[in-house]
Amino acid sequence: MGPFMTFLRTLFSRRNFWRLLQLILILVLLMGISLAIGKLYQNWDDDPDRGAIAMENGALGESYSTPIYLDQGWDATDSLWYYNTTQGSALMPYDFFIALEQSDSTELFRANKLIDKYRYLPQKPTFFNPDGLPVGFVKESYRGQDYVGLTCAACHTGQVNYKGIALRIDGGPALADMVGFLVDLEKSMAVALGDGEKNQRFVARVLELNNTYSNAEAVQADLQRWARKIRLYNNINASNVEYGYARLDAFGRIYNRILEHVISRNQVRDVLLRATKTDAGDIDLLTPAQVDKVLDGISETIIGDLQFAIIIDRLMSTKAGYPGLTAGDMQRIKALIFNEPNAPVSYPYLWDITQSDYVQWNALASNAGVGPIGRNTGEVMGVFAILDWSAHKRSWSLSSLLTGQQSKSYQIDFRSSVDLINLSRLESHLSSLTSPVWPTQKTDNPQQQIANAIFDKLPEWQIDSAKVRRGRQLYAEYCESCHEVVDRTDHDRIVVANVSNIDVMGTDPAMAQNAVDYRGYSGNFKNTYLGESVGPLVIQDRAPVVQILTAATLGEVTAGPDPDKWWLRCALDWLYMLAKSFFENEIKASVKSGNYLPDTAAAPYQSLLSYKARSLNGVWATAPYLHNGSVPSIYDLLLPVKREGDPEDGLYRPTEFEVGSREFDPVRIGLRTQGYDGFTFKADKRGDFNSGHEYGTVHAPAINGKKPEPMTDAERWDLVEYIKTL
Repeated sequence: MGPFMTFLRTLFSRRNFWRLLQLILILVLLMGISLAIGKLYQNWDDDPDRGAIAMENGALGESYSTPIYLDQGWDATDSLWYYNTTQGSALMPYDFFIALEQSDSTELFRANKLIDKYRYLPQKPTFFNPDGLPVGFVKESYRGQDYVGLTCAACHTGQVNYKGIALRIDGGPALADMVGFLVDLEKSMAVALGDGEKNQRFVARVLELNNTYSNAEAVQADLQRWARKIRLYNNINASNVEYGYARLDAFGRIYNRILEHVISRNQVRDVLLRATKTDAGDIDLLTPAQVDKVLDGISETIIGDLQFAIIIDRLMSTKAGYPGLTAGDMQRIKALIFNEPNAPVSYPYLWDITQSDYVQWNALASNAGVGPIGRNTGEVMGVFAILDWSAHKRSWSLSSLLTGQQSKSYQIDFRSSVDLINLSRLESHLSSLTSPVWPTQKTDNPQQQIANAIFDKLPEWQIDSAKVRRGRQLYAEYCESCHEVVDRTDHDRIVVANVSNIDVMGTDPAMAQNAVDYRGYSGNFKNTYLGESVGPLVIQDRAPVVQILTAATLGEVTAGPDPDKWWLRCALDWLYMLAKSFFENEIKASVKSGNYLPDTAAAPYQSLLSYKARSLNGVWATAPYLHNGSVPSIYDLLLPVKREGDPEDGLYRPTEFEVGSREFDPVRIGLRTQGYDGFTFKADKRGDFNSGHEYGTVHAPAINGKKPEPMTDAERWDLVEYIKTL
């Protein structure tokens, strides 16, 4: 008998078998106790207002009472857990956010009025949120330090107001101006560094908190480091297309953050040597000696944001023999490494997301299998996860195997602050979220009944049943082939994305085109294989960023140990997360539905040159409309875009309107568009076009060679009325 058989026989002897069974039972019991405690803990924060507060004299001249909620399948504990559960984001040290003043006053940066200005949602202190951070701002702990980070709730919790009454919409699109928030955060940190009195107050506050820092020198050093990081992020992601409120080019920014951490030192060196002062490319901007001096001491493998910030500081410095490049020079270098995030889109609403077959505006992500955990991991990497990626000599690991790095001379260790377990839990939590019901519609939900009591007294909110009946027929004729009607509470529902090519839709192509066309340096992923729908692809030196993002998220998901957890718990958590993704996820792999160009070997991402339609339940609470927020109301969306030769006295979509107000228009289904000093949206450039999706208008495309009759204005109002009921 061989040694292996002897080992098996010993292992499975009666005595050892019972010992093994007892060990398994103990582990199962411990996991059960842990899950039960976790569930109890999850329900400890049950503030009846869900942390929401009234706002007096808020931004844009708006005041509102304590927000109320509608019937969305969640109670107070569900909402508060969603708002306050970390996902691994680390924007800056927590104590810094608590202590930082505004750049032009002694008011704290986290003051509710400033938070309201950026259209985030102020909160009062509750059990999970003792410092009263805004919705979706949380304390994240990683490797012994606390950070303030964002959760999906920051961008996916909405609110609409009506004459001082506020309706909070869980999973709805935020009106947030993240760019304005980050630009002002950078300015406030710079002033805290440079202004003596502000600096003294800041350092004193941080030390008084007595959490992480024990001396002023450490505070000053970290303030400089984190100010540099945020300045770098803003510089890399500057765009000629202004976002304003309610929009963000999230994918463009995720792409840039991944490129920043993937690119190798040699690739940066090649870029700097290729940089030129003229478009003709005939004048060297930097000599090899200057480049080597700039890169002195920079890691040979992984660079990341902190080292990138050092490189940029050296390139622009005139001290110690550095080249002293101008802002124009830096723009040319930036364009060689990064891509301009110039395709802002509305924050999508999250109800039905776990029941959808494909997600993202261009149906980029399949929701089958481990798709959701990969999608969410990419999102956290984009919103400030600490990516402590490092390189090590060749050794076996699951992430190296699955990302094709096992034959490389060195391999990336994907250690980061991304919390995979919480991402999996948040995805499961969203499965019980349903779309909001119009405030006058009746349900058994107590929150909905509170809304009924208020809005039933407002005639402009009443639904005309005769218009709804006529509108239902119009919806079936003009809309339902793409936007199916679903039962919002059906546990077994599958929401199928109907995907249409951008040339068919006619809507602004920027987001879809960028997803396919943007390229970046692939670092250690160069010459590795990536499985796609058309077959295995080789990732080249300059590769589509969508490939690099896929490889990076695959590495993150399979990276293994969480540095903040005991190795056994890490292993069990990781196995639990993968098993949960495979066996609990009821969405199975399927072919996309719709009128789109399929992927081919020559064009492996061609299907992404599309936008998806989804069910419209709850769409009334998600203005502005179209994927890029270029149309202010549902009624306006049913109008055509004015073209050359169209009559001057016709009804057309507005090409300019104000964005930022939460004041709701229950007649047109949208938000207030004038009479205040918000962000002026202009539909005059790529990324901002309001064209396309002109079904039911004089510019509707022909169907089977026949041009359909356009709707009359009375029919438009009937359709608007029906959409209120979805």
